[in-house]
Amino acid sequence: MSILTLNADLHSHSTISDGVLTPAALAERAKANGVDVWALTDHDEVSGVAAARAAAHELDMGFISGVEISITWAGKTIHIVGLNIDENNPDLIAGLAKTRSGRERRAQDMAADLASKVGITGSFEGALKYVGNPDLISRSHFARYLVEIGAAPSVSDVFKLYLAEGKPGYVPHRWATLAEAVSWIRGAGGAAVVAHPGRYDLSPLAFDSFFREFKEYGGIAIETVTGSHTVDQYDEYTKIANQYGFLVSRGSDFHSPEDAEVDIGKLPLLPKFSKPVWENWLSA
Repeated sequence: MSILTLNADLHSHSTISDGVLTPAALAERAKANGVDVWALTDHDEVSGVAAARAAAHELDMGFISGVEISITWAGKTIHIVGLNIDENNPDLIAGLAKTRSGRERRAQDMAADLASKVGITGSFEGALKYVGNPDLISRSHFARYLVEIGAAPSVSDVFKLYLAEGKPGYVPHRWATLAEAVSWIRGAGGAAVVAHPGRYDLSPLAFDSFFREFKEYGGIAIETVTGSHTVDQYDEYTKIANQYGFLVSRGSDFHSPEDAEVDIGKLPLLPKFSKPVWENWLSA
């Protein structure tokens, strides 16, 4: 098996953030789907990493510790994945705690908006039914509740109708800065990776500024083959990675069997001209 044909899924979520499977159950699903190397990257939280590592070890599956940090850049929310981190690093833990703060207030405001603007009441309490970690209530939990009550047929439709920017349930939150997120990841010995760049509504000029700033802070990779990218974007963002001198990463961004765009472990392989972020770790 070559480094490019390795089934590495380095972006997934458990009940510790907004996924529906525990770290152990997620490890079992990854193994069953043929994953060779797996990373748990819960939102702004690393408390599931130890359980995930233990489960992967039991299954004889490679494991890379990870996290996904929410940042605000130019008024937009962007996600930065940290891979191969020391999840016990005190500065990282403190930074993530700071980033998590304010989520409950934001969730209360989202519920108030949904009630006043479209007449959907009780959404905060409904979302809480889907929350594994009360510190990490998110739009995904609201989306599952809105599907439950028939407000939309699917989670993706909920986001389009209610929870995306400009929609009645959208409430912005001030996350970490790009400099903070990359600093925390690097300080914990990890690699900073831009998650699913194809999802962000940025102009080519803004993307250029963002990628250059990310690199200046010490970011080294972007996700290219990921669950929310189209087939055309796999090659597009691999070319962009090469243009800026970035390595590439691959991950399904799996949250739930019911609303996954791609199941964990079921992504296509990286394009042939890729330089994987995991190459040095695994060869070492």
